[in-house]
This record gives sequence, structure tokens and C-alpha cells, in this order.
Amino acid sequence: MRVWNRHHRIVDVAQERVGVLIDTLATDGDRLWPVDAWPPMRFDRPLGVGATGGHGPVRYRVESYEPGKSVRFRFTAPRGFDGFHEFTLRTTENGKTELAHLMVLRLRHPAWLTYPLLWRPMHDALLEDCLDRAERELTGTVGTSARWSLYVRLLRNLISGKRPFRLSTNKVPPMSTTAIK
Repeated sequence: MRVWNRHHRIVDVAQERVGVLIDTLATDGDRLWPVDAWPPMRFDRPLGVGATGGHGPVRYRVESYEPGKSVRFRFTAPRGFDGFHEFTLRTTENGKTELAHLMVLRLRHPAWLTYPLLWRPMHDALLEDCLDRAERELTGTVGTSARWSLYVRLLRNLISGKRPFRLSTNKVPPMSTTAIK
């Protein structure tokens, strides 16, 4: 099974300012990753080609990195994930900046089962939180905050074993594009 999953946010900010956020990934001063609600991204060394790490049980290595422009990570776990995810920047026709996250996978056993049930909903929620954080960092506000679905709240509750299950708080389904073949 193949997966193409893309999330993006367009902000009326110069590309250089948005690029600074990418450069803070996995640092103590990370301004992009939503560390307040999700496991932090950590590497064995500063962000750069060859650095290995990940967030929670999701593991990867930095495959390419252009400071202030893009970073690509190659998955090493969970089992069955064969592919990459990346953050990239693009200047739009009207001079705004698009911050995009793309994940491209070829799923193998057991991920062809775990991806749609667990990984995709959690990934989508995390990425929308990430883009909310970027927008807030760059503009001081968020147009429409993402909200977690009931299913994501249930998964988080089951996985953590600590959080009381709340039906009324946080997050609606993210705005993303996913294609599965």
C-alpha cells in the first residue's frame, strides 16, 4: 500500500523567517514542533545529514537538509514504514510563503494495518498542531486552530494511560490530503 500525505500552511511572511523555524527542529528552543502536546523530536546530534532520532516510537534519520529551506527524514521505525517525511518551503505567486510537510510511504506488514488505524490519525493531528504552532510563531495568531477528533483523543488516552478521557476538549479533524493506493 502506498501513502502520500501532505499538510501545508500559507503565511504572509518572508520565506527566510519561516525557514528559521525549520532550523530550530529538535533543539531546546524548537519553535516548530508542537512539544507542548506531543513527544519532542530529538536527534543524536544537531540537525544535519546523518543525524538519527525521531519522536516517540517513530524513528528516522536526516537524509537531506538545506538550512532555512528544507529537511527530509528517512523512516527507520515503526516496522513496515518504507519512505520519508519532509518539511519544505515555497514562495507562492502572491509573495506569501507555504510551509509544507509531505510524507510518502510504501507500507509493509504490519504497517498496512497499523497506519490507517493508529499512525495516520495521530500523524494528521500532530502535523496540524505543528502548523498551528508555526503560524502562531510567525504571525502571533492562528486563523482556525486544528481540533483533535474524538478518535484521536481516544487513541491518546489509550496510549498514555494517564490522561482522563475528555470528549469536549481540543481539536477537529485536520485539513490535509492523503492518498492511499
